Amino acid sequence: MTLHLPIPGGGTRVYEPRAEPLAPAATGPLTSRTVFSAAHVVADPYADTTPDGPAAVDWDATLAFRRHLWSHGLGVAEAMDTAQRGMGLDWAGAAELIRRSAAEARAIGGRIACGVGTDQLTGPASPPEIRAAYEEQLAVVEESGAQAILMASRALAAAARGPEDYLELYGHLLRQAAEPVILHWLGPMFDPALEGYWGSADLDAATETFLEVIAAHPDKVDGVKISLLDAGREVALRRRLPEGVRCYTGDDFHYPELIAGEEPAAGGRFSHALLGIFDPLGPLAAEAVRTLDTGDTAGFRKLLDPTVALSRHLFEPPTRYYKTGVVLLAWLAGHQDHFTMVGGLHSARSLPHLARAYELADGLGLFPDPARADARMRALLTVHGVHQ
Repeated sequence: MTLHLPIPGGGTRVYEPRAEPLAPAATGPLTSRTVFSAAHVVADPYADTTPDGPAAVDWDATLAFRRHLWSHGLGVAEAMDTAQRGMGLDWAGAAELIRRSAAEARAIGGRIACGVGTDQLTGPASPPEIRAAYEEQLAVVEESGAQAILMASRALAAAARGPEDYLELYGHLLRQAAEPVILHWLGPMFDPALEGYWGSADLDAATETFLEVIAAHPDKVDGVKISLLDAGREVALRRRLPEGVRCYTGDDFHYPELIAGEEPAAGGRFSHALLGIFDPLGPLAAEAVRTLDTGDTAGFRKLLDPTVALSRHLFEPPTRYYKTGVVLLAWLAGHQDHFTMVGGLHSARSLPHLARAYELADGLGLFPDPARADARMRALLTVHGVHQ
């Protein structure tokens, strides 16, 4: 059986799907790196809603996907941008997601960290209002028993007058945090509203402010998540982190080399991971890290390097719409029964983009049942007028 995949600009090309999936092992914890997958939410396709209405979530399927990630030894980074925070999932929905996922994590012993932001603010906000919003969300995460990830705030980016406002607010939050948190620096390629975060559009100046926040409270910072899609900048920054503060790569373009780390002669530093691409790559990513656990860096790279083409495709500009490809692959892999997203975001990528995502994922063996993935992709193409 072959598929006719659409070509940008018109026409089709023939693709022969893979017959056998990869079969990675799903046993044992990961030991050499701490690895979080930022997980997507599954929409309720029967909900009578609109793109700008409250998110309707299929909680059973959403939690089942998290159990899938935990079963492979991965941690779950909950209520992050992969879960469509601020792009279909509002704070009320995120709070419920945090509570439900944290309870599930406790029940099965899964690791979980949850995003803390200010997205309950719907308009311009003052510094005290921004601080109160962060505090409200931090309380929800801590009460759930999850680790907190202090996310970048659109409201703070709009209101801050300079680096001093970031130093003051983050210092206040870190002093009151019950346990060490993960600081998240999300670049404007993921969210244009975060341009100039840390008080400057100059990334060198912003880095100095970021490091100043960490240096003032190293006991309250478990690690930092860097999502700037700049491997050189991440390497330079992690070399300057205080002892004991981890770097969690959020670079969906260069993650294999950043996780593998430097040669011992260069310092041997490496990044842990908190990645959206590890949503579709979960089992394969876990197998790669288990290979790294044995000291086999070459074997790790052999498994993970071929996945970069898929990741770069999913995260191509406009990068913030990568979630559409992530959910497509979850449907094709059988983790949900439909290709529907909260906020109507299933329409955010073109059919040729989705077809290429399918082809790359199939080539990697990511679909547990290739025949099912073939049938579902065939149905999607047909309903869009690409006859098979």
